[in-house]
Amino acid sequence: MEDEREQIPLLTPYKMGNFHLANRIVLAPMTRFRSYNSFPQSHAILYYSQRTTHGSFLITEATVISRAAQGYKDTPGIWSEEHINAWKPVVEAVHSKGGVFFCQLWHPGRASDQTGFEANMGQPPVSSTDKPCSPFRDDTGEILLEYQPPRRLKPEEITVIVDDFRVAARNAMEAGFDGVEIHGANGYLIEQFLKDGVNDRSDEYGGSLENRCKFAFEVVEAVANEIGADRVGIRLSPFSNYMDSEDSDPEALGLYMAKSLNKYGVLYCHTVESRTEATEEQSDQWFDSLVPMRRAFNGTFIAAGGYNRENGNNAIAQERADLIGYGRLFLANPDLPERFELDAPLNKYKRDTFYTQDPIVGYTDYPFLKDDQ
Repeated sequence: MEDEREQIPLLTPYKMGNFHLANRIVLAPMTRFRSYNSFPQSHAILYYSQRTTHGSFLITEATVISRAAQGYKDTPGIWSEEHINAWKPVVEAVHSKGGVFFCQLWHPGRASDQTGFEANMGQPPVSSTDKPCSPFRDDTGEILLEYQPPRRLKPEEITVIVDDFRVAARNAMEAGFDGVEIHGANGYLIEQFLKDGVNDRSDEYGGSLENRCKFAFEVVEAVANEIGADRVGIRLSPFSNYMDSEDSDPEALGLYMAKSLNKYGVLYCHTVESRTEATEEQSDQWFDSLVPMRRAFNGTFIAAGGYNRENGNNAIAQERADLIGYGRLFLANPDLPERFELDAPLNKYKRDTFYTQDPIVGYTDYPFLKDDQ
């Protein structure tokens, strides 16, 4: 079995900095809306431990850095002692099974639903701009969520948010995490600065590519100085248009970020392919947009975006990525590495349960292979 396992690229070991990983399969961050009143619950212990094997690498769901950044109800926080204590048993459960666990640090910016609960006492969300996001619609076009117009951040307020990221990183380490991932993707606050389709500033944080990336690098530097660059990763999505976050030259943005991150010595760059709107069955229509970034970045490179077993193996074998992030497939298949090893059938994910508040349904109730035996 060991000889067969060595022939499966996704199941080969990998050394990520000081971390020895047993395989190349990463649990990608996925917002789940099951942390009631911003605190991780006991069902999160089961959820993450279900998906942990010895030497596996897991990244938490997006975790809010401050009370002011709480843009959605029932997403977890990491800004207080109470949050630290709530995360500790979750981290301990992952570590008890030999997993490596990073906390994703998040500020949603203008992509916030602050009308449905009293997170910020009626204050508007903040952003690089005062332009609102378009309404969020379902597959039929029905409006599910309308976003408030944001307030444009002042330079001195940006400095405060940079420090919030720093403190959140320190708190994550106190909770026992092995490191943190800075969320700079998917149309949230950092990406609202990065992309010229959103950022319409005329100060030192807007205009040129270098200026638009300034906030991101300030966060990276602050977090790396606080906990060590060898425990810091960042997630980027230069090719994504999520939450109206478009850029006129995503190739240049991605390459500039990848090259510039090298001077901070961060552990990894986790980047979303341009194919995130595709499905696993459309892999022949995808193209490899991340290769220039992968070649430019000196650390571990994680690719994500709808990968399946076949093209994930190909990406590793062809050295287009060091690790592959799996979201929906890992959600629906808590034993995903074993299924990939055996080339076993996969459970289908249940999209209508992604964002419910149920502590079990669509969260910890997906069956393991052994349940069918």
